[in-house]
Amino acid sequence: MDKAGQFIEQTQKGYTTKGDYIYVGAGMLNGEVHSEAAVKIPLKTMNRHGLIAGATGTGKSKTLQIIAENLSEKGVPVLLMDVKGDLSGIAQAAEGADFIDERHQKLDFPFQPKNSPVEILTLSDQKGIRLRATVSEFGPVLLSRILDLSDTQTGILAIVFKYCDDHHLPLLDLKDLKKIIQYSTEEGKEEFQKDYGRISTASTGAILRKIVSLEQQGADLFFGERSFEVKDLTRRSEDGSGFVNILRLTDIQDRPKLFSTFMLSLLAEIYTTFPEKGDMDKPELVMFIDEAHLIFEEASDALLDQIESIVKLIRSKGVGIYFVTQNPADVPEEVLGQLGLKIQHALRAFTAKDRKAIKLAAENYPISDFYDTKNMLTALGIGEAMVSALDEKGRPSPLVATMLRAPMSRMDVLTETELKNLINKSQLVSKYNEEIDRESAYEILNKKIEIAEKSEAKEKAEKDRKEVTKTTSRRRTNSTEGAIIKVLTSATFIRGVMGILNKFLK
Repeated sequence: MDKAGQFIEQTQKGYTTKGDYIYVGAGMLNGEVHSEAAVKIPLKTMNRHGLIAGATGTGKSKTLQIIAENLSEKGVPVLLMDVKGDLSGIAQAAEGADFIDERHQKLDFPFQPKNSPVEILTLSDQKGIRLRATVSEFGPVLLSRILDLSDTQTGILAIVFKYCDDHHLPLLDLKDLKKIIQYSTEEGKEEFQKDYGRISTASTGAILRKIVSLEQQGADLFFGERSFEVKDLTRRSEDGSGFVNILRLTDIQDRPKLFSTFMLSLLAEIYTTFPEKGDMDKPELVMFIDEAHLIFEEASDALLDQIESIVKLIRSKGVGIYFVTQNPADVPEEVLGQLGLKIQHALRAFTAKDRKAIKLAAENYPISDFYDTKNMLTALGIGEAMVSALDEKGRPSPLVATMLRAPMSRMDVLTETELKNLINKSQLVSKYNEEIDRESAYEILNKKIEIAEKSEAKEKAEKDRKEVTKTTSRRRTNSTEGAIIKVLTSATFIRGVMGILNKFLK
């Protein structure tokens, strides 16, 4: 058997699946596409997480689009983090083109234009379904990690949350949290010290500064009600297709702290909410995090540890997480080691640093009998990638240079009119886009302070009134005594008394 025959046989053996799967393309060897060497990803391994990497312009977003729309077709809901704003076209079927037909002829695979059911989500003021969470839902531990607090500051935050629980003070948004922290060292200082111990103003000041820093990245829009229910990410359309939930993040590229905050809260909420699933025929939800380096570049060690822990555990809930970034080195090694599917598009070697990164990237993939992986990574064309997956038993499949299929949906964004119509048709807009600002810690504490101030003012007024009365009485007494003394010591009175005495003595 020649080398091409060996390659086809090995690929067929490594990517054979008895259950349902996603077809991503066909293997290539020495520049030739072998349609018999089909690259198929078993649906039951899609909760084992993955990586889509490659230089700008090599086709990462289109690969993400291919996998997302095929998952949707198989009834698997998807969440896409759309940082660049180029994924909304999934809601419209592809128009078709000659280069697409040519590609699919090489793959010997029919091209069928199709759209997916889509929901547009947002963290900010952009059009879409608003995602929010309350401060209470985060809790002191998670919030401390996001704010990168010291042990002392974390303890103070725990006391603040305990006080709010004990006194039935809802912590909904950041103004609630700031108010109770200020209250703990000002108006409520004695109350806190009596029940919970002394709280340092230096520590509360540091916590408040970090909250303000988070606010400046737009977190004030994220914290509040109504809280988004993660079960709404797992909706399916009437024909059984999973919804593709596209979270628009084009306006927070320069606010990685907010991105990290949202991601961690979402993962934590999914982990605590979703039941244990074990091994499933297909995942419950698959998440794609585009520009994944935004999560990690400013994350503290504590935050990274939390993300790593959740990534390890969340697959048992039937959830797969896929990181999309330029270089595998953008993802911490501890997380990278948890990823089952790896799709590596071309990398560019312009500098010594780039060449070193390519060498390290090549070492992340299985050794191949057919490729020099390091050189192959620089030779891949647009829409081509090195693929390494897991088979149905969780074993790594052979590394295959793959010509990828084209997306069934539009490879461009929706127009403003199309976007508006899509959002208006959503069943979730009325549920989440109403702004709610019910009475919470901020309002309750303000009333408490106001009542205390009025009571204090009333006591002071009463005290002042009594003091005035006492002073007035004293003045009257002093005035009477002074008048008597004045009469008794007057010359007229003395002369009169002396005259009487003289008469009496005579």
